[in-house]
Amino acid sequence: MTIDEELAQLEESFRRLKIEYDIYFAGGAKKPPVDTEWRVQSLLKRHAEDGKLSFSQRFKLNSVTQRYAVFSDLWRRKTKVKEEGYRKPEDMLLGVGGFGRLEAAGQASAAAESEAESFLVFSSDVMEVVALYESVVRARETVGQPLGAFDSFANFVQNKSSQIRQKYGCEAVEYTVVVKDGQVQLKARARKDL
Repeated sequence: MTIDEELAQLEESFRRLKIEYDIYFAGGAKKPPVDTEWRVQSLLKRHAEDGKLSFSQRFKLNSVTQRYAVFSDLWRRKTKVKEEGYRKPEDMLLGVGGFGRLEAAGQASAAAESEAESFLVFSSDVMEVVALYESVVRARETVGQPLGAFDSFANFVQNKSSQIRQKYGCEAVEYTVVVKDGQVQLKARARKDL
């Protein structure tokens, strides 16, 4: 098997792992997908130590590694909530099935409408988008809107940030997540003062 085929297999395994975790957290599986996760981890470790990768192969590997790191942390937090149950109101926003809500839906949406969260994006680094994505996910779950995929959201934010930085000649772009009239709004503005 060539390195390109192994990297394609790694991407497919990671995609399958995300699906299996979604099923687990929705209550459709009784145990987490540890076998698939072990397979992804071992492929990542094996290729991380390979010095023979071309630039495009290294880029593909780093992309999967970053996405795995982001989702691994999210899965760890969700697993803790699933095992221990809801301990605080924020836990229900992680989207773990099998538990009741801590507060009524009307109270949750009213609380969400009064609070706006802001995030700064300075570069095209995917890691800067993680906190913003989690805020949007929490807001969307609160109002019952469907969730989007992280990859497409990160691409959107990076492209929008690049356009705003180019147009206004600023270093940072501030994103604000607002819930208004039962809808999640994502507002962006240039920050020249930073």
